[in-house]
Amino acid sequence: MAKEKCTTQWNKTGDPSTLRHRKICPTSEKTSLTPLSKDRNSQTAGHSLGGDTQSSNGTCAQFSKGNVSNEPPSRVLLLLVLGLSLSTRLYKITEPPHVCWDETHFGKMGSYYINRTFFFDVHPPLGKMLIGLAGYMTGYDGTFPFIRPGDKYEHHNYWGMRGFCAVLGSFLPVFAYLIVLELSQSHTAALISATLLIFDTGCITISQYILLDPILMFFIMAAVLSMVKFKQQKYRPFTASWWLWLVLTGVNLAGALGVKFVGLFVILLVGLNTVWDLWRLLGDLSLSLVDIAKHFLARAVGLILLPLFLYVTIFAVHFVVLNKSGPGDGFFSSAFQSRLIGNNLHNASMPEYLAYGSTITVKNLRIAGGYLHSHWHLYPEGVGAKQQQVTAYLHKDYNNLWLVHRQGDNESRSGTPDLVRHGDIIRLEHKETTRNLHSHLHEAPLTKKHFQVTGYGINGTGDTNDLWQVEVCGGRKGDLVKVLRSKVRFLHRATGCVLYSSGKTLPKWGWEQVEVTCSPYLKETPSSQWNIEDHINPKLPNISLSVLKPHFLEILLESHIVMLRGNSGLKPKDYEMKSKPWHWPISYQGLRFSGVNDTDYRVYLLGNPVVWWMNLASLGLYLIMVAVASVALHRGFSLSQKRIEHSRVLKREGGLLLLGWLLHYAPFFTMGRVLYYHHYFPAMLFNSMLTGITLDVLFESADLLLRPPYSDWLQRVALTVLLLSVLYSFYLFHPLSYGMTGPLAHEPGSAMAALRWMDSWEF
Repeated sequence: MAKEKCTTQWNKTGDPSTLRHRKICPTSEKTSLTPLSKDRNSQTAGHSLGGDTQSSNGTCAQFSKGNVSNEPPSRVLLLLVLGLSLSTRLYKITEPPHVCWDETHFGKMGSYYINRTFFFDVHPPLGKMLIGLAGYMTGYDGTFPFIRPGDKYEHHNYWGMRGFCAVLGSFLPVFAYLIVLELSQSHTAALISATLLIFDTGCITISQYILLDPILMFFIMAAVLSMVKFKQQKYRPFTASWWLWLVLTGVNLAGALGVKFVGLFVILLVGLNTVWDLWRLLGDLSLSLVDIAKHFLARAVGLILLPLFLYVTIFAVHFVVLNKSGPGDGFFSSAFQSRLIGNNLHNASMPEYLAYGSTITVKNLRIAGGYLHSHWHLYPEGVGAKQQQVTAYLHKDYNNLWLVHRQGDNESRSGTPDLVRHGDIIRLEHKETTRNLHSHLHEAPLTKKHFQVTGYGINGTGDTNDLWQVEVCGGRKGDLVKVLRSKVRFLHRATGCVLYSSGKTLPKWGWEQVEVTCSPYLKETPSSQWNIEDHINPKLPNISLSVLKPHFLEILLESHIVMLRGNSGLKPKDYEMKSKPWHWPISYQGLRFSGVNDTDYRVYLLGNPVVWWMNLASLGLYLIMVAVASVALHRGFSLSQKRIEHSRVLKREGGLLLLGWLLHYAPFFTMGRVLYYHHYFPAMLFNSMLTGITLDVLFESADLLLRPPYSDWLQRVALTVLLLSVLYSFYLFHPLSYGMTGPLAHEPGSAMAALRWMDSWEF
């Protein structure tokens, strides 16, 4: 029997959750795995060995039936972590009873889902959909307007949406505990990581309000936990548990990306881990090419096709639910708008061909290019000629209306209007201000190589710089201009430039609308192409526009282009200061969630400084410990099995968490969009888990200084001091999360004055 021919030795699989026996042929080398600590002893002691199964490399292996996380001590600690996490996040969940910070956006968007009203946001829809569902399931009727921070909720039922976010935020310490436990096999390391997150004031605050962040972090941590659990199953390929964790990893990746594009970072983390896993399998000569192909296809299905399918499904539900016209219409094309109930283009009819004397709106074909727009305000001194502003506006508005006139003629020559044709010279008069669309050789406000576009003249009387030649893209002289369907360019007769929407946002004097210029570069691009959207002319017959409705893939692609461009164009709010990525790990500056003076109920987003600075210190400590261990191994120092295992945990499992921190932090240094303190919180989760592993290994190394039992005492004292420091700092700083009143910290007589450890803190 093979059982008699083979000897049994401990196999260091790299799998952190359990130790397994492996049948191998006799060899001169025997190794035994020394437990890392009393924690690790308790995990492996008493495990019974059970049925054989086939490992991924074709060898016979026996697996322990038990799992470390299913042992009674683990369940007790897990329940303790869950209980503390829920209690700290659900405490005072209804306070303050008014809109706080970005609740004005995401609470409003939840209302839009309940009312089925279409809107535009720079993030994918899953988070807002879940917020709307939570509100609907807990009795919120979607009628609160969410106009501005500070608005009282009064009788409106908002606790369900806050509670939903708080519950998801409560799972973050639980996930951290399970992830670190699987990676390190140490309850001590897992407990340290969970404690740092449970008693972090920043994590509490960001979980207690109607925001996307707790939903995003829930899916990120769930994806990492599923990935780690899947790695645990690598010696049980294609079993039910193997497939379960693979599928859950894919589901959570779709969830993370479906909430925010930041989810791409955890997708990259899982992707790099998967590539390394496949590379290891490729080097296993006991596997056939067919077996390797099966592994590759399984991961392609579970980690690529399944998440992609779920992500597209999220948008399909989004488009089905939001089928009514709303404030987001103007960001999208005319064809997109025609599918929205209540939009003027939905099942609409209008004259088919553009005619002189018509009232029209002109929409740029660049995504989020806007409607040609003007208003009474003039360009400021020093910005070209001080004439009336012409911009592109992303919303439907009366100031988007223009009258079409023949060159030098305000009225139609006959009872039946003449139609506008390719090559005609026209004049566009702004209906509200009666000024003509005009350009000249002054440089544009932002795009300096282009010319300025203005409104000029009085009651339609101007000069030759008001004349534009109509060109139908791909058309010939005499072709008619079709409403909605023709791509049109407007060439300025005097300068030869073409009407252009640059996509750049004007400063405050331009009401942050989009810059319109006249480009001397005549290459056809969406920025220089326009279509006639609204067309009013009672003298012409109407036709139905139902043929314009786009198919699903078209609206899916368009929505992503709009989101990405919107993300890159985000600007800071008037009352907030943007922060820089290097500010975040040191908690240089927080965010005001509520209240600005001593009479307000103030909530301030700021991480527990003891936790955050400990995390920052642990990054340096981790690098030093890894460097020392690597040098010791490289120099051939005689190390105990315990030290070798410490080194493995630090380099392999700690390295995974360090990579997660880097992937969720470093990309922000390259981003041009406005950044805020809360963007660091996903990275902070990885940092806290790395701190747990680093400090646990450090405490385990106490026997380098003292002999047992003194080393055990030192270890217990260090852990106790650590936990008490975190608890006491939470006691000091908990008013930041649960609300402060009275004078601000920098004012005389403030109860918070002693806690203002940095001048940049504004609580």
